[in-house]
Amino acid sequence: MKPNQVTWTTRDQAEAPPRRSFLKTAALGLSMAGAMLLGSGQAQAATTWKIQSVWDAGTVGYELFEEWCQSIEEKSGGELIFKPFPAKAVAADNNALFDAVRNGVLQGMNPFTLYWSGKIPATVFLSSYPAGPDQPHQWDTMFYSMGMLEKTREIYEKFGLFYVGPIQHDANIIHSKQPVSSLADLKGMKIRVPGGMVAEVFQQFGVSTVSLPGSDIFPALEKGTIDAADYVGPAVNWELGFSQVTDYILFGPPGVMSIYQPVDLMDLTVNLRAWKALDPKLQQLVEDEVRNYSQKHYLTIQKRNIEAMEKFKEAGDTVSRLSQEDLEEFRRAAIPVWYRWANKDDDARAIFDMQLEYMMNDTVGYIDESDLEGVEGK
Repeated sequence: MKPNQVTWTTRDQAEAPPRRSFLKTAALGLSMAGAMLLGSGQAQAATTWKIQSVWDAGTVGYELFEEWCQSIEEKSGGELIFKPFPAKAVAADNNALFDAVRNGVLQGMNPFTLYWSGKIPATVFLSSYPAGPDQPHQWDTMFYSMGMLEKTREIYEKFGLFYVGPIQHDANIIHSKQPVSSLADLKGMKIRVPGGMVAEVFQQFGVSTVSLPGSDIFPALEKGTIDAADYVGPAVNWELGFSQVTDYILFGPPGVMSIYQPVDLMDLTVNLRAWKALDPKLQQLVEDEVRNYSQKHYLTIQKRNIEAMEKFKEAGDTVSRLSQEDLEEFRRAAIPVWYRWANKDDDARAIFDMQLEYMMNDTVGYIDESDLEGVEGK
């Protein structure tokens, strides 16, 4: 350029970047936009789990379960959705429910843990059993402080399942057509009870036991084909109309609603593949939410129980209680049955041994060495 010569450029020329630089910048911008779109798509793609409960639609149990499931989407920021189903909606019975979760037809289930005692003997010790630990906090202690949760998960993984955690529910009580005020009064009665350990102990007191699904209890009582029936607690039993076909309710000693299933635990169990596919932060959310739901479920049902007992009383039902002596006699009959079930396989024995150690600890003191003398299989 000559001295003092001025070269004029337009504004567009001055601001235009070189062509190669422009292409690089454009490519980078497109790449970033694509990544943002992809990331956005991933965040919006929710995982949906279909979960069936064993609660019938219309009961307080299912209302609580449905409400909890619906809360998961918001709590997970839209990343996880629980789609709830009542009893029999997808799987027609308990066996079908177990298989549906194993096979991935359902991703999860909300059963009574005891239902699987025929398939997984250890589960008879994963919910309360005759004259065993009878307070909800005892079960939470064993699961969350004594290694029982970890052992349970190890057992369930053998079946392609993941046991997320226990859900506190209630005690089971007996409704009868005739008054019962002692174990001796049970002799000769035909009573619907769960199978397995519970039935075996009741049979020692001259009871003829019958196994019926919950939906068949009311008509059996109405027709008189059974004299009495165990089922869940007062709130649900009132909703099922038991007061219309029975006049008496049997509890355990004061402070103990039931001596045979005082802490009838439910749980959340999911398909193992579905669990492993879930992001770890969502896994932690589900575990935390099961513990929160357990407390809410239990406390809500206890409140409803109190209200329901007033309704039973107004309807003319009479409450009777077994004595502390009855409970001790029931435990003596139950201990040999505990061992028969504990010795069904190594897993059942491992769970039972944890509980036995706890029951013999002075903080609980339910049994001591003298109670175990001469017991077969000890």
